[in-house]
Amino acid sequence: MLGAIIGDIVGSVYEFHNFRAKTFQPFFHEKTFYTDDTVCTIAVADALIHDRDPAAALKDWGRRYWENGGWGQRFALWLASDDMAPYGSYGNGAAMRVAPAGLLADSVESTLALAHKVTAVTHNHPDGIRGAQATALAIFLARQRVAPHNIRVAITERFGYNLDRSVDEIRPDYRFNETCQETVPQALVCALTATGFEDAIRNAISIGGDSDTVAAIAGGVAEALFGIPDDIADQGWARLPHDMREVLTHLYQEAGMLV
Repeated sequence: MLGAIIGDIVGSVYEFHNFRAKTFQPFFHEKTFYTDDTVCTIAVADALIHDRDPAAALKDWGRRYWENGGWGQRFALWLASDDMAPYGSYGNGAAMRVAPAGLLADSVESTLALAHKVTAVTHNHPDGIRGAQATALAIFLARQRVAPHNIRVAITERFGYNLDRSVDEIRPDYRFNETCQETVPQALVCALTATGFEDAIRNAISIGGDSDTVAAIAGGVAEALFGIPDDIADQGWARLPHDMREVLTHLYQEAGMLV
């Protein structure tokens, strides 16, 4: 899950100022910050490890970090209201926050169920559910040491996404898009064709678009595939407040992983 957060942080300065190459320097720009993507991912983790209503957890963390900004318009209206009902979204927020489900699941079936549970409280459109489940399943399969090529095949067969393109093929024509259907496949390609964690994040930034979210999705999968280099993990961890670090620590303990 820290991989998703690092993707969000690294991508934060490129969301509206795309850098369409892998050569950006430094890896953590001095102006990087965690965005709504991180806040919502922490909320999902909190819901799963403490058996909370995901909608309540999202509202709790979203309001706690309201000034962090970056909320999608419909999500912001939902967040500010007392209405707990979903609103039919198929936005890429479904996929950018779902990494904890892929981390905690112990089977394909539980991965899909957990992803649905934390997604349907807002993004209950079939394309929203599909984007979240595809992302969580890629993380789960990577944790099981399934080869990236086989993960691509499994995701394509189950969800119908085209994952046959390369990053170089995606980059020239890719544009800003906040839907799952035009974010998740591209982000998965960025992770599943990478040579390591940093390379996956650089792939994600390089295609442009909704950079923090593309990199968050790719980062969660890349962490499961490759782990996170210590120096990158330390820099990501240092950018988080104490309450978020506590949730992350508990999440990794629940997953049986070292922090």
